[in-house]
Amino acid sequence: MEKDAPHADKGSSRSSLAEKGAVELADIDVLGAEMQAVPEHLLEAAEHAQRMSVTEIEETIQQIVDEHGDDPNFPPAVLAAANRYLYDEELKQNPAEYQRVYEELKVEAALIVINSPYAEVRAVVDNHDDTSISGATFRTFVIGTIFVGAGGFINQFFSIRFPAITVYPNCAQVLAFPAAKLMELLPTRKFTTFGYTWSLNPGKFNPKEHMLITIMSNVGFNTPYTNNIIWVQYLPLYFNQSWATGFGYQIMVALSTNFIGYGLAGLTRRFLVYPAHAIWPTNLAMIALNKAFHAEKQTVANGWVMSKMRWFCICFFSMFVYFWFPDFIFQALSYFNWITWIAPNNVNLAAITGSVSGLGFNPLPTFDWNQFTPIVDPLVYPFFSTFNTFLGALITFPIIAALWYSNTWNTGYLPINSNHVFDNTGSLYNVSNAVGADTLFDQTAYENYSPAYLAAGNIIVYGVFFAVYTATLTHAILYHRREIAHGFKSFISRRKTSEMHKDIHVRLMMQYKEVPEWQYLIVLLIAIGIGAAGVGVYPTETSPAVVLYGVFLAMIFVIPVGIILAITNVQITLNVLAELFGGLWFPGNAVAMNYFKSYGYVTTAHTLNFAQDLKLAHYMHIPPVHTFWAQIYATIVSSFVCIAILNFQMTKIDGVCTPGQVDHFSCPGINTFFTASVLWGTLGPKRMFGAGGIYNPLLYCFLIGAVLPVPFYYLRKRVRAFEYVHLPVLLTGGLSWAPYNLANIWPAVPVAWVFNVYVKRRYVAWWSKYNYITTTAFSAAIAISAVVIFFAVEWPDVSIDWIGNTRSFDGCDGSGCTRLVLADGEHFGPGVGEFH
Repeated sequence: MEKDAPHADKGSSRSSLAEKGAVELADIDVLGAEMQAVPEHLLEAAEHAQRMSVTEIEETIQQIVDEHGDDPNFPPAVLAAANRYLYDEELKQNPAEYQRVYEELKVEAALIVINSPYAEVRAVVDNHDDTSISGATFRTFVIGTIFVGAGGFINQFFSIRFPAITVYPNCAQVLAFPAAKLMELLPTRKFTTFGYTWSLNPGKFNPKEHMLITIMSNVGFNTPYTNNIIWVQYLPLYFNQSWATGFGYQIMVALSTNFIGYGLAGLTRRFLVYPAHAIWPTNLAMIALNKAFHAEKQTVANGWVMSKMRWFCICFFSMFVYFWFPDFIFQALSYFNWITWIAPNNVNLAAITGSVSGLGFNPLPTFDWNQFTPIVDPLVYPFFSTFNTFLGALITFPIIAALWYSNTWNTGYLPINSNHVFDNTGSLYNVSNAVGADTLFDQTAYENYSPAYLAAGNIIVYGVFFAVYTATLTHAILYHRREIAHGFKSFISRRKTSEMHKDIHVRLMMQYKEVPEWQYLIVLLIAIGIGAAGVGVYPTETSPAVVLYGVFLAMIFVIPVGIILAITNVQITLNVLAELFGGLWFPGNAVAMNYFKSYGYVTTAHTLNFAQDLKLAHYMHIPPVHTFWAQIYATIVSSFVCIAILNFQMTKIDGVCTPGQVDHFSCPGINTFFTASVLWGTLGPKRMFGAGGIYNPLLYCFLIGAVLPVPFYYLRKRVRAFEYVHLPVLLTGGLSWAPYNLANIWPAVPVAWVFNVYVKRRYVAWWSKYNYITTTAFSAAIAISAVVIFFAVEWPDVSIDWIGNTRSFDGCDGSGCTRLVLADGEHFGPGVGEFH
């Protein structure tokens, strides 16, 4: 640990603040803790506060109450002080105390005007911009193109292999820096092409170039979701439609789903990008890494002078080496289900405490960072999001156990926490037994086979999904109606963005030419047309109207879901809702249901991904026109690369997607996708959730979700505990099951408290400098280490067979024992001829 003598620096900042007359010297540390601000930000705010008029200060204090009253990310101490200053009559009778509160709020008002209201944003995002720095250089697009092509190739090629391998954008962010430094060796000669002057080496690699490459990678590393549809259409063991190999058909539907999302993202900027409350916490970790690579001066943080880059390298290489143990050498560190080792074959013990197929009730379930970050990242997510998610999982835990032990809906005959679908013998549901040779639903075959059954954990997941959709809409109306109305008012009035959004980053971005909404609208309309043509011209047996239906669903949910994601970092996915509606609107047609899901659920997900990148560029002050063309270019390149690889896989890999494929290209994900297609599209949700269906009572969850936010909203001011409950996020905790469990969420809670509560309050400077760097280093190390492990040992089929790698998967936790056991030839539920 490198240390310096920071106290003189800290004392200097405190003295400077006092000299500005903002607050008394003794109150500086208290003020910094309440505002969650480091001394340099307080100093800058104190200087600006002296230039603000009383009217400006009063308006900003009123803005704090009006705009941040229900804002879970805003410092509660500041909000309480603003309410006290405006509405506490006793305070106004005490001139000395009233003046003290005013002086503190004066600094906060200045901080909001010249910086972000949020400590998380201030920690990594600069409130100044150098307009002379350009991100759209020859070097950016060369490196970006290589990474987009390579990432798209790897992710598409290995997506059908078991185990699959995925390269994430944080790998590109790490590797882009040495690649760019290598290109700094090129000649600096300038060229002019079509009036545009460019150079092979535009100078020192800058942060905007680096982030634009990262944004291109964010776009390009995602394989087209429609490739799943094409696989199930093409494969002989599924729909056997050989015409699906047509390149024109493939590229049309791929580009359509991507660009619909991009067009919608541009149209939602006034809701999801420009507002200050749209923090997008994941972006902050990416910006922190970017700043670590480009930091030019050292700062002291609570006694630490170590550079961000050095801290990143220490964390990165430590995790890179350590991850070999839980992932390959000693896998019991990953699934540390030590309680089940006491009695491996005890069904109840495995069901309640098991980490593999159980509910994960274990105080010390893992030593693998990758195991407790699939649901929340404890260093990135706001603590209230992490805790609400955990609370939601904890509340649904006894419900799952009760369903299983009471054998409700025959769950006792199935594993307690599985995401598979089963038949009435407890075996995996074989959809081929319910369809004819043409893969269409066969009523007779279905009645001679079995209804479809879900495990207890999966039942809760579906019920919570139904509840969270309506709860999201109600919550958005109650808590975010002002923001939504403000966005629509801004959109309709066509007033300048700077006039409607006073955030510092909006003002800085007004120096650049904005991309108007009509351009995004054109992209959206063209994408809809291409998608409708692709679906309608080719023999998909699907109406082109499916594109409009899907887009309509996306337009309903994208703003409320996007606002919640931008504030909490929790994304509510529309996959189950899209499957439900798609199966109801297109009964018996699996392909049509798949397309509805693509244009409803997937385009919404794409919209949010693209909007997140637009906010990333907004924070980095990259000209919007540069971001617009970089995203479009990366999307086109990635789509063509992925479709080319898809065709190679279909036509050149022998035995592709068969169980014994020699290179393990057995397509487990495609098989799961096909099963869902038949269950939701061919059998249809009506047989599971409709009148007389096994799980029909779960539909009441829609009503419960719609009503539940109302009492929470009206009780939040009367019962303090309700202020910390974010209902949609709490409900998403109930989605943590099947296949995940408490072992994947509980360990994140104490880590989140330590970093985002304790350290953030007591050592805000350290937290601001190192928090996001730490988690980014861990994530990047795990991603790159996983790639190395895959090619170095897993690809050549190297394994270590010892108890440390097998013990976690022994016994009932590994196999998923059931509480009730059928004898040979028995079944549960209605038998042949007893259901319709």
